[in-house]
Amino acid sequence: MKKIYLVGLLLGLVMSIEAQETSLHKSHGGIKGGYNLAAVSFDGDGETDSRSGFHVGIYGESFLSDAFSIQPELLFSQQGYEITNSSGKFTQKLNYINLPVMFKAYPSQNFFLEAGPQIGVAVTHKEVYDGVFSSTQEYNPDSFDWGMNFGAGIKTDSGISLGVRYHLGLGDLYDEQKAQNRVWMFSLGFDL
Repeated sequence: MKKIYLVGLLLGLVMSIEAQETSLHKSHGGIKGGYNLAAVSFDGDGETDSRSGFHVGIYGESFLSDAFSIQPELLFSQQGYEITNSSGKFTQKLNYINLPVMFKAYPSQNFFLEAGPQIGVAVTHKEVYDGVFSSTQEYNPDSFDWGMNFGAGIKTDSGISLGVRYHLGLGDLYDEQKAQNRVWMFSLGFDL
């Protein structure tokens, strides 16, 4: 029930910002999606192998001035990691509903830099092992993630954007050890 309430609240926030206008620019919303390259950092000793996935969602961008905007988003994101060795491949599949709130700067009309916080909640959690013996286990997701995002991109006058973003997870995935999400996101967006 808490997850449904959280998703509804986040969707309402995105839609309300999308509906507002500033005096300099009309606010707008859109859809975006793209490719994820996700890994996990264990105890700060480097990262695991990457898991490929995707993200998809909606956003609302509201301009504060000609050069600055705020953009909340609501995204479904495939994350997790892989570990491959001589005995097989272990894949941790974690899927999230994420709410990033990006502060964007436009040093030129079509180029932007962005940074901002993100919270997320895991909606599915599956572990797959392929080796001499194969197994799959599913768990009830119970973890919140939080962290910071940093990125850049280009946006055309017609509202098509291409961006790259790095998510630096700061929340621990496990109780017993320090493991944090690291995700590269490559996005294509369309203003509606």
